[in-house]
Amino acid sequence: MSGLRPLEGIVVADFSRVLAGPLSTMTLADLGARVIKVERPETGDDTRSWGPPFSATGATYFESVNRNKQSIALDLRNEQDREVARDLVSKADVLVENFITGGMDKMGLGYEELSELNPSLIYASITGFGSAGGSKIPGYDFIVQALGGLMSITGEADADPMKAGVALVDVLTAKDATIAILAALQNRQKTGRGAHIEVNLLSSLQGALANQGQAYLGAGKIAGRMGNAHPSIVPYQLLDCQDGSVAVACGNDGQFVKLCAELGVPELSGDPRFSTNTQRVAHREELIPLLEQALRADTGANWQSRLTEVGVPAGKVANIAEGLDYAASLGLEPTIEVLDAQGVAVGEQVRHPAIWTPALDTPRQAPPKLGEHNDVVRGWLGAAATV
Repeated sequence: MSGLRPLEGIVVADFSRVLAGPLSTMTLADLGARVIKVERPETGDDTRSWGPPFSATGATYFESVNRNKQSIALDLRNEQDREVARDLVSKADVLVENFITGGMDKMGLGYEELSELNPSLIYASITGFGSAGGSKIPGYDFIVQALGGLMSITGEADADPMKAGVALVDVLTAKDATIAILAALQNRQKTGRGAHIEVNLLSSLQGALANQGQAYLGAGKIAGRMGNAHPSIVPYQLLDCQDGSVAVACGNDGQFVKLCAELGVPELSGDPRFSTNTQRVAHREELIPLLEQALRADTGANWQSRLTEVGVPAGKVANIAEGLDYAASLGLEPTIEVLDAQGVAVGEQVRHPAIWTPALDTPRQAPPKLGEHNDVVRGWLGAAATV
């Protein structure tokens, strides 16, 4: 082995579908766990049909969160298949599911029953709004962004509220679930006991509101939409330049001094209205046009280079392809090639973000075809039962 696989030997029974659950289990798989994805026969995970776009091997939505997994097709309405599922869980370290609350219980796969079968099992349930008052509300990211407050602070002040450009709440929830699972695995090493973890989209969203949430709790300030501006830092937004706009982020007064000097307006940093961040927030409507007037002397790309050189965070707005190219230019190696069962490269995917020293031995198995590993998994279960 050329590097580390921290979760090697950990078996994950993945009963989840769509985004939050599969992203969490893919993270565990990237770290070396064996993830066995349980899917409905014939149709599989909903996202297998979510397209276009489609790659040469399937729906890109499905492929984005299902690499390094094995797929077994089980009809959980069928008692024989449920028995296979229970056999899998008896040998698993972790189970992840995102059924409507009570759905797994109805099939004899709820936490109480399975924890008796496997007392060391870590059982992670992902819901939209929790297992109490919100247990019957379907967990759609778009609705959670609306109800949870994120949409109210996203978009221009004089325009409609906007969702984020990706299912951000699902992604945040996946990360919260993964953190909790890893903590539960660590706790099990000390106690020998498993646990039931519940994560929901609404709580993950509100946990991610950070300063905006605390502004309300600590100061009674309910934030509104400010477009690309920041409620507490100025300048920290898109600013007009010669060929469009450039993002500028001055996190302290020293950076503002450097910005003004590079723009050729050093007098602004000495102006009492702008000399401190608190004053700049109070006088943002006066400051921004003065900065944009100076910025119109050059292009966004040139300002990015010039301001970065003097220590002022700045960047032109890139599309996804340009963003990946930029990461590659910095040596970050943002993508990996994934391989089919014969070891042939079948496409690229965004890699897990962490960089390890010593290097992580990252598996690179392409997302599975529906039921691709039926025989392998059933054979392993049978062999394990005879040991």
